[in-house]
Amino acid sequence: MNPMVVNAFPVGIVHVINSGNVESEGDLRMEPSVGLEFDSSDEARDFYGLYAMRVGFKIRTGQLYRSRRDGSVSSRRFVCSKEGFQLNSRTGCPAFIRVQRRDSGKWVIDQIQKDHNHELGLEGENNSPVLQQKPPVVPKSLVEVLRRPKVKLLGQIENGGSSPSGIINFKRQKRGGDGRQPLPEPYTGLEFNTANEAYEYYQSYAESVGFRVRIGQLFRSKNDGSITSRRFVCSKEGFQHPSRVGCGAFMRIKKKDSGSWMVDRLNKDHNHDLGEQMVYENKFSTASKKFIEEETNGMVSMDLGEMNTGKLIKRSRESKIGTDWYPVLLEYFQTRQAEDTGFFYSVEVDNGSCRSVFWADGRSRYSCSQFGDVVILDTSYRKSNYVVPFATFVGVNHHKQPVLLGSALIANESKECFTWLFQTWFKAMSSCRPKSVIADQDMAIQQAITVVFPGAHHRFSSWQIRAKERENLRSMPIEFRYEYEKCIYESQTTVEFNTTWNSLVNKYNLKGNAWLQQMYDKRESWVPLYLRGKFFAGIPIGETVESFFGTQVNGQTPLREFIPRYEQGLEQRREDERKEDFNSFNLQSFSQTKEAIEEQCRRLYTFTIFKIFQDELLQSYSYIGIKTYEEGTICRYLVRRSGNENDKHAVTFSAVNLSVNCSCQMFEFEGVLCRHVLKVFKLLNIRELPSQYILPRWLRNAEYRILCGAESGVSSQELKAFMIWSLRETACKYVECGTTSVEKYKLAYEIMREGGKKLY
Repeated sequence: MNPMVVNAFPVGIVHVINSGNVESEGDLRMEPSVGLEFDSSDEARDFYGLYAMRVGFKIRTGQLYRSRRDGSVSSRRFVCSKEGFQLNSRTGCPAFIRVQRRDSGKWVIDQIQKDHNHELGLEGENNSPVLQQKPPVVPKSLVEVLRRPKVKLLGQIENGGSSPSGIINFKRQKRGGDGRQPLPEPYTGLEFNTANEAYEYYQSYAESVGFRVRIGQLFRSKNDGSITSRRFVCSKEGFQHPSRVGCGAFMRIKKKDSGSWMVDRLNKDHNHDLGEQMVYENKFSTASKKFIEEETNGMVSMDLGEMNTGKLIKRSRESKIGTDWYPVLLEYFQTRQAEDTGFFYSVEVDNGSCRSVFWADGRSRYSCSQFGDVVILDTSYRKSNYVVPFATFVGVNHHKQPVLLGSALIANESKECFTWLFQTWFKAMSSCRPKSVIADQDMAIQQAITVVFPGAHHRFSSWQIRAKERENLRSMPIEFRYEYEKCIYESQTTVEFNTTWNSLVNKYNLKGNAWLQQMYDKRESWVPLYLRGKFFAGIPIGETVESFFGTQVNGQTPLREFIPRYEQGLEQRREDERKEDFNSFNLQSFSQTKEAIEEQCRRLYTFTIFKIFQDELLQSYSYIGIKTYEEGTICRYLVRRSGNENDKHAVTFSAVNLSVNCSCQMFEFEGVLCRHVLKVFKLLNIRELPSQYILPRWLRNAEYRILCGAESGVSSQELKAFMIWSLRETACKYVECGTTSVEKYKLAYEIMREGGKKLY
């Protein structure tokens, strides 16, 4: 039998196409079954949503699965809205469908569970699917609104006729007279050109009815992080403020494949009295720009407004952290502080309300003194629909493992919020400044880094760059995308990159492309060529950094599970670090060359770093070094791979202080000397690495770093901070071991007492 293909359209019309190409309304009542095919996963979701509406339940998008080969989405689950137990309204319902992507590109239902563990049927809702009607033509006389001048259907803009699409477009013009007509009420299926137009429409409707609007939750695609839907809610939604009464009225819009936005969920019922027609104070003239994703990447800041006088006033900024999180976290912080004298936490307070939260235990603060030169701000919670905006500061330890340098809940994505967060982290870490920061591209983060960490190099997160590339390059020709990738990843000099980029833009007539211009202006923060000369502890360019907690703790972790899973994930990571420490101190790597330089690094480096160095040393035997220049104490060599003319680099050596640099810039980027430099050292009979090329952060002996720090030009403040945390960490270990028994307590006490006598 030929498979049945279902095309589910966003407006709610389902065309069921079988081998006979028959379409009928009766086919709308078909049930999901294993083997049912769809053109896309979105169509499968829409079909399941229609089925759910008819049967009497609601659905959510569940887990997705990715291919291990290329990372693409291979299957998706759509579940009953009562699946799981994260909310009180959920009952752990097992009903779901799973669709899997076939090699043909089609999506097929391969698993299904129809049984629910709750009653079906939604009170007050029509559970029968209704074919979407064309939106009614709105006469011009009815579209005069209180604050927004006109609402027109797209078809009327051009010739005054009706519009089959039903997309609403708002055009600004001067208000003509005081007469006001009621705005057409919102309904499911109403379409808009942009999210901003939907917001303006709902705000105008709210004014005419007698309530106010707030910007509610937004939802992002799990594929690329782009915004897929938004909620606009009554200002009395929730209970975070005494004036709020938990009103359930809202309008949700969903982005269609065509780029327009459609109302897909709506609740007009309020649980409070509505006022007379209300007139808002004039908003800040650029307030609507909060929806322009190209400029803000979907991040909303609500802290500026403009009164009728035109003067800017400060508004109370909204928080995305539920109020029930604060008492639980504060109790946890106080408990930890009693156990760990190095535990630090801080809560941002605005007009008496709790906002962002930051915390770090003593071990994280000690780790920062060792590995705080490169910091990753992981805000990957924004990739999906999150319950809590949980973010982490992560470093890279001497085993190249992720190490926690602090945790936070971020109230919102404004410049002020991130500035507070960075300043608090800086204070907690004894004012240790990172050399490099890996964080998202958002303007708010860029500005905050400039303010708090001047001189630090900001590298954009790879996941966000890729998401924007998918969004902005998908309409480009394949040839352009190929040449774009080649320009980004194969350019060897800045001159070559600039020339190739400009040639590419001119060739495809893209001079006016705002996104390409923006990325070119910020090229030093994401193009590999510009990043190689900056220290990033060898974190690969173009690869997504692994989350510290993995799937144990993320933006979707419910409150009751958050702290146990946080503690478990942290302890697991630290146990992995202890294992590597033990191996580095008690086991020896095998030498493969018997050279003195290899033996030197085998004694000093951790296992992981020594393997990297050893590989570079072995690779150096495949290269040929030719002296091309000599003047005084300076020599220049051309080092190329034997049999490969294209694999070549220039190495410059100075005999005065044994300084060396290579055009591959591996040492500048990773802190380990490259094969090209090692080849030149062999030619010059240099049998040991100069001390300046052995970074203390890669050594197995943590205490050795103090000796290096005193000689490497670090500030006295940084050196003191490291000594404090090093001594505190050592003392904590004595306390932990010394309290396991009375005998060990006496021994630990005697050791510390005798050692203390030598200090005074």
